[in-house]
Amino acid sequence: MSLFGSARRHPSAVLLLVQLLGVLVYPAMEGSRGGRVAFEILGIFVLVLAVFSVRATPGLTWVSIGLGIPAVVLSLVDAFSPTEPVVAISAVLHAAFYFYAAYSLLRYMLSDHDVSTDELYATGATFTLVAWGFAYLYVFIQVLVPGSFIAAVNPTGDRTWMELLFLSFTTLSSTGLSDIIPITSWGRSVVMLEQLAGLGYVAMVVSRLVGLTITRRSNT
Repeated sequence: MSLFGSARRHPSAVLLLVQLLGVLVYPAMEGSRGGRVAFEILGIFVLVLAVFSVRATPGLTWVSIGLGIPAVVLSLVDAFSPTEPVVAISAVLHAAFYFYAAYSLLRYMLSDHDVSTDELYATGATFTLVAWGFAYLYVFIQVLVPGSFIAAVNPTGDRTWMELLFLSFTTLSSTGLSDIIPITSWGRSVVMLEQLAGLGYVAMVVSRLVGLTITRRSNT
């Protein structure tokens, strides 16, 4: 089977791989206009892959496209002429898009009683989509209530995208907040919601997939 054919059969795997690669290359994109443009282009690529993954699930494609197109447009505007309203609206649209994509993949995983290879990839892709969605919510909170998040380094400054994504991953995975800490009520409320989402995801999805996998092996 060709590489393209494998990608079409397992869109969740491609989405997960690109997102994980993004985590590794995002640090090199911070601190310069060229890097910011590259960051937005990579974000657009992730959005396109997410739309493609939603097409393979019970999710409504027109909803993902309706959220994705304005998010892409605002991402480009933000890269060249960032303003607080643009950053805030873009963050809300991105968060809504990623949460909807995660919801669609979740429906896909829970729609049958067989565990396919793509569903296993979708488990990881859904987790990263939720983490991205909450990271954009933190961006919105930071614009709405400046100083909502502090860190050990430059505590009074705005947190970068990587710092907020790091906060999102550590919160969703229940590994701890580390050096990024919410200090306002809005920031703490969203962090608590993500903690609840992380616990619920592990309890509902991961345990179900493990149970179905064990059942399938015991029946063979």
